[in-house]
Amino acid sequence: MVEEVNSLQEKEEPVQEIPVEEVQPAEQEVETDEAATDTAVEPEIQVEGTAPEEDPVDALEAQLKEKNDRILRLQADFENFRRRTAKEKEELTAVITQNMLGDLLPLLDNFERAMAVEQTDGEAFRKGVEMIFTQLKEVLDKNGLEHIEAEGQPFDPNVHQAVMRVENPDVSDGTVTQVLQKGYRAKGRVIRPAMVQVAGS
Repeated sequence: MVEEVNSLQEKEEPVQEIPVEEVQPAEQEVETDEAATDTAVEPEIQVEGTAPEEDPVDALEAQLKEKNDRILRLQADFENFRRRTAKEKEELTAVITQNMLGDLLPLLDNFERAMAVEQTDGEAFRKGVEMIFTQLKEVLDKNGLEHIEAEGQPFDPNVHQAVMRVENPDVSDGTVTQVLQKGYRAKGRVIRPAMVQVAGS
């Protein structure tokens, strides 16, 4: 048995050790390759004449400034238009008032003449008042004044003001039976509604 072990030991080949110095060059070569790979930098491509990219914040600020300027211009234009319209309205109102007052001056003259004369004839005085009334009515009609029809018409709250309600079997309910004060309108707008009495229970 001892002889067999000895023979096996004699047959085993000695293990050859590799010196450390022989391994190092290979490791250094690998490290050098990796370092070369890591340090490789791709060349930057620059195109001559290409403008730098615009900052989106700057672009938005420019658009906002442009819109604000446009709004300010519109506001200024509207304010000028409003002032011009108000001035034209004042001038037009002044012209209309001037024309109307000019038409009323002859009536004022006639009233002054009638008041200056000593009244001895009642009939003549009455005719003078009627003449002045006719002149006044013509001036008012000329300026668009219209009488609102009321008596016998169905009650209309837009142009009538009911102050009394009476029973009247001869007419249907809601009919104007009497005008207590005339109503007027001018240019389609009610100046004063007619004060009326309306039939109804």
